[in-house]
Amino acid sequence: MNEKESFKIKMLHLITGLNTGGAEMMLYKLLSHMEREAIDIKVISLMDIGPVGRKIQELGVPVRALGMRRSVPNPLSLLRLVRWIRQDPPHYIQTWMYHADLIGGLASKLAGGIPVIWGIRHSKLDPQSSKRTTIWIARTCGLLSRWLPARIVCCSEASRRIHTDLGYAGEMMIVIPNGFDLATFRPDPEARLSVRRELGIPEETPLIGLVGRFNPQKDHRNFICAAACLYASIPDVHFMLCGEGVTRENPDLVQWITAADISTRCHLLGRREDIPRLTAALDIATSCSYSEGFPNVIGEAMACGVPCVVTDAGDSALIVGKTGIVVPPKNPHALAEGWSELIKIGPERRSLLGSAARRRIEELFNLPLIVARYEELYEDIMAYVR
Repeated sequence: MNEKESFKIKMLHLITGLNTGGAEMMLYKLLSHMEREAIDIKVISLMDIGPVGRKIQELGVPVRALGMRRSVPNPLSLLRLVRWIRQDPPHYIQTWMYHADLIGGLASKLAGGIPVIWGIRHSKLDPQSSKRTTIWIARTCGLLSRWLPARIVCCSEASRRIHTDLGYAGEMMIVIPNGFDLATFRPDPEARLSVRRELGIPEETPLIGLVGRFNPQKDHRNFICAAACLYASIPDVHFMLCGEGVTRENPDLVQWITAADISTRCHLLGRREDIPRLTAALDIATSCSYSEGFPNVIGEAMACGVPCVVTDAGDSALIVGKTGIVVPPKNPHALAEGWSELIKIGPERRSLLGSAARRRIEELFNLPLIVARYEELYEDIMAYVR
């Protein structure tokens, strides 16, 4: 038996929850592309297993859930987590998001001092859109950041900068951005046609899209106000919105659309499983958030060859580079002007921008490159464990 066969690394990923979101999907993508022959991987969710947890289980990775509620950490749940860890101690633990960072950091100490890698996915903490408990936990993590984690992984340069200012240990931090699967997200002319047939709009009608759950930070109201501005000057345009809570049953969203008099131009698709297809059908993709870390929807659209108009939040401008347009947050007129500029340059120039966008993702954010950076981090941690 060789050394590789006799020594199998045990890794535990601890995440706050496994419903659809950027951190959850990055964990899934990481696990689906890691070399797992010499690694024994397990996942624990503080809350429930959720749809992403079920996708991870389909990879053959065991997933357990503590069943916690999203609130102040429960000491009994912490003790149960410690017991689970002691039953089958991993060589190291990677945590994802604030609640898991705090609970995982404490559990790792109580379970025998197992090295833990924290994961920060937020940029700024806005009291208007972040719960008080989340802000409290984030600040508590900052106070403990020189004691609990062995490393801190930020998903964006904005996250690293903001959390350093909050008192996190800057010397512990590294930035590993999200990665994108270029085989899943790719240009698809057939998707363009089929989605337009589904929505009942002409083939040549410009389609602008926003993919994202209904959340204050995503600023759907900004999108609707900008859509009304654009429609006033370019009436031959349609808007597609999809994500959790983005449906005709959402009273706030419907009220904004009705007040803007663009009901016939807005298509609310809710939560969908065919995001690559929907994204590839767009002429222009948008992220209009006022707070972000590293938005997946921008990289996914760019991988599909779709040019983007984005607000300058988190690392959005860094992702887009010169392949799209960056506008200020909370400024619907600027957002509408960005859309208008990309519509007016015509399909051929938009296609050139889209091709440049895909190349940028391939060069900087291709999933295998990002997975390799995580694997390098794990090797560094293992050097202290062996």
